[in-house]
Amino acid sequence: MSDVLLSVSGLTRRFDVSKPYLNRLLEREEKQFLTATADVNFEIRRGETFALVGESGSGKSTIAKMIVGLLEPSAGEIRFDGARMDFASGAAMRQLRRRFQMIFQDPFASLNPRWRVGDIIAEPIRTFGLLQGQEITNEVGRLLELVGLSRHDIEKFPHEFSGGQRQRIAIARALSSKPEFIVCDEPTSALDVSVQAQILNLMRDLQDEFGLTYLLISHDLSVVRHMSNRIGVLYLGRLVEVADAKRLFVEPQHPYTRMLLDAVPDLALSGRRRTPVTGEIPNPINPPSGCAFHPRCQHVMPRCRSDIPQATATATGEAACHLLVPEKQGV
Repeated sequence: MSDVLLSVSGLTRRFDVSKPYLNRLLEREEKQFLTATADVNFEIRRGETFALVGESGSGKSTIAKMIVGLLEPSAGEIRFDGARMDFASGAAMRQLRRRFQMIFQDPFASLNPRWRVGDIIAEPIRTFGLLQGQEITNEVGRLLELVGLSRHDIEKFPHEFSGGQRQRIAIARALSSKPEFIVCDEPTSALDVSVQAQILNLMRDLQDEFGLTYLLISHDLSVVRHMSNRIGVLYLGRLVEVADAKRLFVEPQHPYTRMLLDAVPDLALSGRRRTPVTGEIPNPINPPSGCAFHPRCQHVMPRCRSDIPQATATATGEAACHLLVPEKQGV
């Protein structure tokens, strides 16, 4: 059995953001496309937490939705336990689908307000035919207790719970199909700070108990530092650095990664001089040529404006930056 549970190769997603046909005809405009992700590659090992970080609009949630099948990739492939998901047959895809679930950012929006909690958690169990009759009720009660709620909450509706409790219900639903892999899309960003630590600790306890593998999507570096084993840094849809979590916070290799860390005032940076945050993320419809980060980078070189950097092995993982590759001299 391979150590890699999920692998992503060349993952690209484009959205058609063109004006309506008649408007384009009258204004003599071409179609416009927004590239949300471009040629993204990474692997997630069994039992680890791999985090994706980056500013808003970097493509984190788009990748999460493609992995769980809510969006179809424009190019590239996703393999789960060696099986290419877009080539899986109906029966095979159904079996794969049971093995991965998703926890969404807003626990209230992701729960059906007309359904009782028992029905919400039981839906995956019924869909995949895992249990029948009273066994389903018993399993729902067990899951509620597992996430820190009560069996008596089965008959309640989502609006009767606090935000933290609703997220616990969402976690129980995610666990009900007995998955191996869970995509966590900003699972604590909609919660009060006092509740965030409780949910994160619950997720870590469940990971240890059931051997779960997490893909964590977050913009909160303190959450990422607490939860993850490895981190991927996204900028304008491209993966610019992948590294061990502990080492990334001490030895960031990409200028954008250093900028992200320098923007967080409470991280211990071992006395390293901070780089001020400048500029804004470019328009993804018309991105800069070459390295997309070059308009904001203090180390920009001529080739940064023309050539897209390729991933290069580093002491901590890999990074895509021209600074890491000596420029070839002409003969």
